[in-house]
Amino acid sequence: MKLADWIDPFSRSDSPPPQHLLAFFRWTLKGSGPALATAGVLSVLAGVVEVMAALILGKVVDAALASDAGSVFQDQTGVLLLSLAFFVILRPAIFGASSFMQSIVIGPNVFNLVLSRLHRYTLGQAVSFFDNDFAGRISQKEMQTGRALTDVVIEMIHTVLFALASFVGAVLLLGTVDWRIALGLVVWMVGYVYLIRRYMPRVRSRSKARAAARAMVTGQVVDTITNIKTVKLFAHADHEDRAALGSMSRFRETGIAFGKVSVSFRFWLMTIAGLLPVLLVGGALWYWSLGLVTAGDIAATGAVSLRLAQMTGWVSFTLMNLYANVGEVEDGMRTLTPAQTLLDDPDATELQVPKGGIVFDNVRYTYGRGEGGVEHMDLTIHPGEKLGVVGASGAGKSSLVSLLLRLYTLEKGHILIDGQDISRVTQESLRRKIGMVTQETAMFNRSALDNIRYGKPDATFEEVVAAARKAEAHDFIENMKDHKGREGYDAHLGERGVKLSGGQRQRIALARAILKDAPILILDEATSALDSEVEASIQAALGRVMEGKTVLAVAHRLSTLTDMDRIIVMDAGRVVEQGTHESLLAADGLYARYWHRQSGGFLDLQAAE
Repeated sequence: MKLADWIDPFSRSDSPPPQHLLAFFRWTLKGSGPALATAGVLSVLAGVVEVMAALILGKVVDAALASDAGSVFQDQTGVLLLSLAFFVILRPAIFGASSFMQSIVIGPNVFNLVLSRLHRYTLGQAVSFFDNDFAGRISQKEMQTGRALTDVVIEMIHTVLFALASFVGAVLLLGTVDWRIALGLVVWMVGYVYLIRRYMPRVRSRSKARAAARAMVTGQVVDTITNIKTVKLFAHADHEDRAALGSMSRFRETGIAFGKVSVSFRFWLMTIAGLLPVLLVGGALWYWSLGLVTAGDIAATGAVSLRLAQMTGWVSFTLMNLYANVGEVEDGMRTLTPAQTLLDDPDATELQVPKGGIVFDNVRYTYGRGEGGVEHMDLTIHPGEKLGVVGASGAGKSSLVSLLLRLYTLEKGHILIDGQDISRVTQESLRRKIGMVTQETAMFNRSALDNIRYGKPDATFEEVVAAARKAEAHDFIENMKDHKGREGYDAHLGERGVKLSGGQRQRIALARAILKDAPILILDEATSALDSEVEASIQAALGRVMEGKTVLAVAHRLSTLTDMDRIIVMDAGRVVEQGTHESLLAADGLYARYWHRQSGGFLDLQAAE
């Protein structure tokens, strides 16, 4: 195993993240303990070596003063060679090993370990989690928390352990010179720790506020850019600019508040750092004048005091950043780790769909509002049946589909597929058995090949092309070319498929569903974005795709449902009519009114209300 691979950067955690900071650190870093411990030991050794450098310097000075100028190299050869080996071989080797652990073993791997675990957990959240936040803010929090936590780990090893080892070593070294000088260092350290304890909590709290404000800026900007066409169509650039400037203003205010604490901290830090060499070197000179210490002791004390004074600034700024990063980790922890609300049953099994029969048994779901959604839904869809679903906006059609996909947890009742309660099977296996084409087609900013192959990741290129042909998408894909010169199936579609027309996006989504070849198929306004000519050209393909499958087809354009085996009409979350197209027209009920009020086969929802 290569040392760079000591930490598995993508190992999984079987437990949810804790809500307490230290436990959260343990959760994110689980599995990296041996590597972190080794890096810590090397950092401590580096701190000890740094103090030993001052000790050796003092010994060299004493050795030089004990010899004549002309014979110092002959008389002190052993001391000089040992000093040379220390500074040229031992010290670089220990610092190099410590740097290797921090820069190659710890840094890249810990960041990916933290980020991958947070990202996996975030992906497991219910759809409502993403509905209630900015996509840009969530992604910013993932990256921000991963970076901040990694920085905390590295700085704890690289700075805190190094500094503690240096301080303990310095106390021991100065104790060999004179115990009173060592005591002076301890007293100074008490004052230094007091300064840290006073300022760090303020740094931490203001850092959390700054991190939250920064994420809001990102969320606002990403939200605007994601909807840039709407912004331009409504001529609301000024409105979006004001919204962005408002977020930026709050971020600026938190930055100024953080800066005020930083300036005050730095001033007092420089003051206390300046006292250290005055205290230690002054004391050493005093005891030298009394004949209690040697010139080499003064040199060693001076080297230690100057090094500690320099380290004081470095350590303090690092601690300030460390506390700032802890604040960002806490902010990210609160955002990303709420308890998942949609979990698999501990004994969940893989869904098997030999036939495709679906039963809604007294199902109720109202989004926690007591209204909307579906109420007392009893519906049986027979294996292989083609079921059309009709209803005005808010009738419950989308809720019906979402509940079948188990995007929400039922408030009451059960949904069964071939006799298996979907709450007792894994969500992944459930959704693998359901193909879906929606009105709002989901496209990734990837190649056309990748977007279609999303339906079956191990599909061959030939299988992808065959699916595209069935969806009437092959010809326009062959003629595509993106801004980087990639052509055909390698051309990228842009974010959310913005480079395609609505009909083109719909046909790629249909090709994806064809390739998936799931036993249950949901068509949610699947042809609404197609003009009549294109729709007619793929109706035969849709018919072939639906063969042998259980189909739910939600549509406002009623002409697309006339060939369904059965049509249900929903109103206020209930099924109020059902039958074939002809029988529903003959009943002269709600469906008939919809049919007579549509224009060009499209349901006039306003007129129907």
